[in-house]
Amino acid sequence: MEHLSGAEIVTRCLQEEGVEFVFGYPGGAVLEIYDAIFRQEKFKHVLVRHEQAAVHAADAYSRSSDQVGVALVTSGPGATNALTGIATAYMDSIPMVVISGQVGTSAIGLDAFQEVDMVGCSRPIVKHNFLVKDVRDLATAFKKAFYIAKTGRPGPVVIDIPKDVTINKCAFEYPESVSIRSYNPPSKGHPGQIKKAAQLLAEAKRPYIYVGGGAVQGGAGAQVTELVRLLGVPCTNTLMGLGALDGTDPNFVGMLGMHGTYEANLAMQYCDVLIAIGARFDDRVISVPNQFLSNPKRIVHIDVDPSSIAKRVKVDVPIVGDVKHVLTDLIAVLKEGNQRPHPDALANWWKQINEWRKPDCLLYTPSTELIKPQAVVQKLWEITNGEAIVTSDVGQHQMWAAQYYKFRRPKQWINSGGLGTMGFGLPAAMGAQLANPDAQVACITGEGSIQMNIQELSTCKQYHTPVKVLSLNNRYLGMVRQWQEFFYGTRYSESYMDALPDFVKIAEAYGHVGFKIENPADVEPVLKEAFSPALKERLVFMDFRTDPSENVFPMIQNGKGLNQMDLPPHMRGLQQVPFENNRDYGNLC
Repeated sequence: MEHLSGAEIVTRCLQEEGVEFVFGYPGGAVLEIYDAIFRQEKFKHVLVRHEQAAVHAADAYSRSSDQVGVALVTSGPGATNALTGIATAYMDSIPMVVISGQVGTSAIGLDAFQEVDMVGCSRPIVKHNFLVKDVRDLATAFKKAFYIAKTGRPGPVVIDIPKDVTINKCAFEYPESVSIRSYNPPSKGHPGQIKKAAQLLAEAKRPYIYVGGGAVQGGAGAQVTELVRLLGVPCTNTLMGLGALDGTDPNFVGMLGMHGTYEANLAMQYCDVLIAIGARFDDRVISVPNQFLSNPKRIVHIDVDPSSIAKRVKVDVPIVGDVKHVLTDLIAVLKEGNQRPHPDALANWWKQINEWRKPDCLLYTPSTELIKPQAVVQKLWEITNGEAIVTSDVGQHQMWAAQYYKFRRPKQWINSGGLGTMGFGLPAAMGAQLANPDAQVACITGEGSIQMNIQELSTCKQYHTPVKVLSLNNRYLGMVRQWQEFFYGTRYSESYMDALPDFVKIAEAYGHVGFKIENPADVEPVLKEAFSPALKERLVFMDFRTDPSENVFPMIQNGKGLNQMDLPPHMRGLQQVPFENNRDYGNLC
């Protein structure tokens, strides 16, 4: 049996797990690990320029592949810089292992240089964490960490390693499997509950399928599509679920929630049987539970995490299990019993939804003088044939990306949905590009978000990641400005950026290609050039100077219901509560 140092064990464990990339930044507490990395060739290390970016890149590497992301940071500030990335992954249930360095075991608790209690700091934002004080426990900790990160509801796991543990030696043997007491992730759903769900769907007059990020992470896109086609019912995706059903599918009624489509939100409010798949009814989706439940409906909720079920709304049929397995079984039951919603009732339900679709809530007024941000995203979709992997930061540009880029498959849309992390987009694009070297990767960002991790343009240059950056630059923190306009009497307190840099020169300084686009007529030519074969291997930064007055519609204000949207100008005055005074819901169908 081999005797290895702790640092060598770390690299061997990562090799045993088939890790391809480690995103990290060295420091004193992890120098032994970096020395071991130098002496191996089975995985590559990506030297980022900030620890937060390391975790975001590892996160997106995981989101755009089926692998566990891995990040490596040093102790103290290195570890705390990683916390935002860890929280981002935790909120969106992304499988990740973060290795942090720690001061020597004899110095723990003595306020040593660069000491921070990483286990304590990260406890609320990880699925699990380890402080490994004995080198003999290191291999088992890694095996458990990868197992926990990717099973059940995925999430980040932190392994905190004191420096002396990386130096000490012991016999190395990587466990083939681990058993963790009290941790038994569910797989198959309860057969009786699945039969109840099938029966409810067959009795429905206004059925609706509501798909969240759990279906994307659970690899259930094909099953979602098969269920929708089998039943012929309308389907909506959350922000995190985009791509679970093809955005061009006629049964897709658009994203729902705070900036969801008119038809998706009203269908959510007025359906009579709702099947929720890997979704958690969060506040940005249903707003106020009492308003959401003011119209009677029966709810089937499928989720791998039992704590997510009935957390915010009463559920009639809870099904705990892997969404892919549960949907496979549900489809089999529906086929076996030939159970389908009543065709006449379903036809009437579609008639109503198509009425809601007619006004086209995403319609905006084009301009020949000002660049409309929606037009940039639409043109990106056309030029990339809807095939690009798209990352985003957080704000108005994020919502326009979600609304106007019709995502065709799971793992194509990568953004921070739960935590809403500015600075996510560029390092995420970098991680997605490394995971998918032949794919077109576009980062849709804003001038505020991009400046939070703009230093990663340097990493992109070093590792030849030719992502295309589209900055929708309206000189404001756009979503903050929109809220100040709507709710604070247009008092734009500290949301205007008066001293923006020349982004083209910044891109060029890092060795990339930059364009400033101020004329709407130049949007299409520049996008075509950026995605042309001539610039295929180059990072291109496009600074689109967009209309600063543009707002994201529809919008649901905090405390309002799904049928109380703020609508775009051409829909103002439209009735949004067609059934509120009509308690005979059977008349609808």
